[in-house]
Amino acid sequence: MQIGVETSKAVDNKRIFVIDEDEIMRAAMQFMLHDENETHEAPSLDWAYNKARDWPPDLVVLAEAIVRRRGFEIFDAMRENLCGAKILVIAEASTDGFAKQCLADGADGVLIKPLTIEFMRRKVDVLLGRR
Repeated sequence: MQIGVETSKAVDNKRIFVIDEDEIMRAAMQFMLHDENETHEAPSLDWAYNKARDWPPDLVVLAEAIVRRRGFEIFDAMRENLCGAKILVIAEASTDGFAKQCLADGADGVLIKPLTIEFMRRKVDVLLGRR
């Protein structure tokens, strides 16, 4: 068991997909979340959509670059293809209105980089309905 990990969360068995084309960022976010959640690295939306058929996620952590490339309508498609999972977008900055637009168009939450383990876990807990 890791320091700072609550056993009740670890056995809660919430499934999270971390979708980012950047392998290093994907691994870092998976590392931040894997102690208290069943966390899977997803290199693409297609991978996530395929896996969601057998392993529906409770939460999806999504890279800003994917939203910018696909457009804000991506959130509706994700809800349909990922069994209604909550969506947390990881944004580079809060200055250009991107975060507000994500929330207005369907994301359940936004985290602004730089990420910390404590803040990431806290935001994920809130979105998963944990205290």
